[in-house]
Amino acid sequence: MRRILKALEPPRAWKPAVVILLGVLAGILILIIHASEAHSYLSDEPETCINCHVMYPHYASWAKSSHRETATCQECHMPQDNFVRQYYVKATDGLRHARVFTMRNEPQVLKIERRGIAVVQENCIRCHQDLVEMTRLVEFTGHIHPEDERTRCWDCHRQVPHGMVRSLSSAPFSLVPRLPSILPEWLRRLMSDGTN
Repeated sequence: MRRILKALEPPRAWKPAVVILLGVLAGILILIIHASEAHSYLSDEPETCINCHVMYPHYASWAKSSHRETATCQECHMPQDNFVRQYYVKATDGLRHARVFTMRNEPQVLKIERRGIAVVQENCIRCHQDLVEMTRLVEFTGHIHPEDERTRCWDCHRQVPHGMVRSLSSAPFSLVPRLPSILPEWLRRLMSDGTN
């Protein structure tokens, strides 16, 4: 182990520059983690979804729906059959979302992806199977039809739970909790003291 560490050690003249560079990189990483609220993605809180502004109308429509009392975003959009699959989907979706929003490639109109369609359909049936006989028909037609022709619960229940949300402009006055500033309190105080 010592040989490996010795091999990775920079030449003596480079040590100060390497230490400074590593400090800058660590600072940037900490800022990115803080600004993106990366820790919040480990929770199941619906407010996590509005870390990204394109989710405001979806959050607001869910908050006014009957599903708010019984299901969170996670309960509909993440697999519920086992822990490993749930966190695998959560991690892969999270990395994809981080890439899209970091590169500013978010679409104006959000569309659920193929894997997400299957997960939401599973969860509709899981929650409503005791209440509705129709779920057996939906489940049956899902298995006999080609992938793109399957009957989904939202073919009939189009406005559950997000209403007619199509894009950011479809709900411009959505009331959502305001996201906290990413500026540390000490820096905000310093800036406000300097302007007086």
